Amino acid sequence: MREALKLAEQMAPCVLWMDELEKGLATGEMDGGVSQRVLGTLLSWMAERDAPVFIVATANAVNRLPPELLRKGRFDELFFVDLPDAATRAEIFEIHLARRELKADQFDLAALAVASDGFSGAEIEQVVVSAVYAGQAQSREPDQAMLIECIQATAPLSVIMAEKLDDLRSWASGRTVLA
Repeated sequence: MREALKLAEQMAPCVLWMDELEKGLATGEMDGGVSQRVLGTLLSWMAERDAPVFIVATANAVNRLPPELLRKGRFDELFFVDLPDAATRAEIFEIHLARRELKADQFDLAALAVASDGFSGAEIEQVVVSAVYAGQAQSREPDQAMLIECIQATAPLSVIMAEKLDDLRSWASGRTVLA
């Protein structure tokens, strides 16, 4: 941790991106205090740094983050990013179709967006990947029907873990800025 923070200071001004922060800072009682020292190093650095390092962090399980990390002043703001709306899902389909050299104008993006209600961006990407594989298996280009079939064959996390998502939304309400 100390080396990574030192490197960020040397690169300043910069943005330090910490992805899935809870995995790196999960505090445990069986690690001989290592996790507490790592957390302490980060908290001290956040409070004392002079270098212009802007910190951005993501967390999938915010309830696993230590409270001292979340208090005001550590981060300027806490944002909650919910599942994409229909317009955003259509854009996500367009992006992932283009990445696979498929022409988005040959698909009804609005219909795909409606069919994929409750899907995350990553789940939409996997729908497109699955359709590409299905197309390769059938020696043809993926089409609308294949994408719809892949959507219907997918149970998104919003269904599989609906209760956890509802709990997270409830926690975020009034505590975070909705993004």
